[in-house]
Amino acid sequence: MQASYTADNELNRLERVAHNRRGLWFAVIIALAGLLAFVAVFNLVIPNFGAGLDGVPLIGLGLLFALVPAVLWLLLFYRLDRLEPEPKQMVFNVFLLGIFVTAALHAPILDGVFAVNEWLYANWWSQLLGNILVIGFVEQIIVWGIVRYTVFSHPEFDERVDGVIYAIAAGLGVATVLNFQYVLSRGGVDLSIGSIRMVVTSMAQASFAGVLGYFIGQARFERTPVYYMPLGLTVAATINGLFAFLLERTSAGALNSYPWTDLLLAAAVAAISMAVVFWLIARANEETLRLAQAQVPAYVPESPVAAPAAPSAEEANI
Repeated sequence: MQASYTADNELNRLERVAHNRRGLWFAVIIALAGLLAFVAVFNLVIPNFGAGLDGVPLIGLGLLFALVPAVLWLLLFYRLDRLEPEPKQMVFNVFLLGIFVTAALHAPILDGVFAVNEWLYANWWSQLLGNILVIGFVEQIIVWGIVRYTVFSHPEFDERVDGVIYAIAAGLGVATVLNFQYVLSRGGVDLSIGSIRMVVTSMAQASFAGVLGYFIGQARFERTPVYYMPLGLTVAATINGLFAFLLERTSAGALNSYPWTDLLLAAAVAAISMAVVFWLIARANEETLRLAQAQVPAYVPESPVAAPAAPSAEEANI
């Protein structure tokens, strides 16, 4: 009897690991649409919003704008994940850690250790390699480190897709700091162009982190070779760097000539990346269930049998 319960429990565990959250597809689509709507409002409906501001008020409003894309993404992503939602506090904590760790490490590493501003734009190949091997890896290692050393071993991290959720939360923390830096470095921003820049950054960082999150989820529930996570970091960092290089090398890279081109490119990258990630997760989940059903013998009792009761305090010697 105990062996049958063990088999049933193992099957239930594998089925939970392989649970598909279809609500996440809708969350991604609506989050992207919401970010595009956010940009449209401040470029088409009220394009002169904040035009009379300068100095500290403009910086303050710009910093508020820097938060909006990440918060909007997180809220929509979480609200539509209703079947098996992650604990709100854990998702929010990962997002906050993304902000704090990026604020503490991003600029000191890039400017202090690698001095990227001194060589990054010397020529096209230094720009390409620097965006991938330095900026891309630094940003994705931050995302990986936050997820790996906070929620990776937590009992609530119990589904393969959780890696994507928590990685996106950390990635949006990175994006928020990048948006803060953008506002502060310019002493405030044109809120129409600025809204596009902030949404582009948020969409891009969320999609890169989502790719990395797939590898994190696989490593959490599968026996993966030693090179698996370095491979995941390399894939995410390469996409990160190539995207940044492409934006910087095009005429729209400065986000002041044809900023809508950058926005549409970021939306396409985010949509394609998330579609590929969820397709890979669906395939992995199907394989997990197939193996579980083949390897774990199903136990169907002749009559309903109650699960063993938990021991009383006296029995447990508490």
